[in-house]
Amino acid sequence: MRVGVYGGSFDPIHYGHLILAEQGREQAGLDEVLVVPAARPPHKLDAPPSSFEHRAAMIRLALGTVPGFTLDLLEGRRSGPSYTADTLDELHGLRPGDEFFLLQGSDSLPDLPKWHDPRRILARAGLVVMERPGWPVRTAAEIAASVGIPVASLHMQKVEVPLIDIASRDIRRRISEGRTVRFMLPDAVIEYARQHRLYPPPA
Repeated sequence: MRVGVYGGSFDPIHYGHLILAEQGREQAGLDEVLVVPAARPPHKLDAPPSSFEHRAAMIRLALGTVPGFTLDLLEGRRSGPSYTADTLDELHGLRPGDEFFLLQGSDSLPDLPKWHDPRRILARAGLVVMERPGWPVRTAAEIAASVGIPVASLHMQKVEVPLIDIASRDIRRRISEGRTVRFMLPDAVIEYARQHRLYPPPA
């Protein structure tokens, strides 16, 4: 199977995430997309997001029973920072016959060389890259050079998606200010966040 791996904090998951995942699934010909919430994002250890359980619950509500998408909680079962390289290693061990593709927004690609063991990441998965507003997609040659690998060893595909500029941090701020976030994320996720008071006003 061709399997997409879509990781992130998802705090909260919103329609921008869902549109990118669906377009990646369709255009890259993926049989399944694993939505993998980061349990302990390495870049947010000093300012942790909402609990893993809450973020997983919101993803579950957003995905519902849509075919082709699976919530995968494997990072919640590991200790330490949630490194993508380790997640891909674990997936290869669990699903040795599958081919993996990392779904990435173009805004994250400049940081790829700073990730934990980026060469191992690109050896374990191809890249399915989706343009984000203000972040043109880098070429395969630029990405390969940035992590020091031959361009021939990088498997990358660009997919076209609507340039919808929605950010979780903006949604959190709006909810904390009592402002509307209607049509930015599924109603069930909005209701869950409000019921559990996930984004309260600043103290």
